[in-house]
Amino acid sequence: MQIILLERIEKLGTIGDEVTVKDGYARNFLLPNKKALRANEANRKVFEANRARIEADNAARRDDATAESSNVEGKEVVLIRASSNAGQLYGSVSVRDIADGLIELGAKVNKSMIVLERPIKTLGVYDVKVSLHAEVVVTVKVNVARSADEAALQSQGVDVMAAMFDTDTGGFTEAYDPNAEPGEIPTELLEGGEEAEA
Repeated sequence: MQIILLERIEKLGTIGDEVTVKDGYARNFLLPNKKALRANEANRKVFEANRARIEADNAARRDDATAESSNVEGKEVVLIRASSNAGQLYGSVSVRDIADGLIELGAKVNKSMIVLERPIKTLGVYDVKVSLHAEVVVTVKVNVARSADEAALQSQGVDVMAAMFDTDTGGFTEAYDPNAEPGEIPTELLEGGEEAEA
């Protein structure tokens, strides 16, 4: 379907461009959200008559987004989630969780502005894009941890899962002698007068 863009859309074009898109994309997203018009003579005339107003509105929205970007850029959202011992989350982090975290930090965003390239399903620190306007995109950090202490460590760059497996947190460890026969008691334990059974 041929359409006329009313705002800049990534990978499609800028205001006033006539582009061809799939019918479903146009009917279900671009036209209902007033991001485009069908390309016909009547709509071309309407667009040209209102072009200055459309471009002025876009510039005003871009300026507002640029002003807000300083309030959002570089923020860190800490999300405490339950996970397995291997760091896999029970569920995943959604755009709503990130948007709610940013709102708590004082940013004016909504969930449609959050751009998650793939679902977050493990513990760690992730860079997530926030599209405040088609031409204003900032990055925030999303810190997914099991506790506030782990989140603080991850903020400092510590890989919590690797650190957990590196340290010996197993508690009781048995002495291991690679040359011992199965069931044989290590000789260090036989000190104190006991003798090995023959």
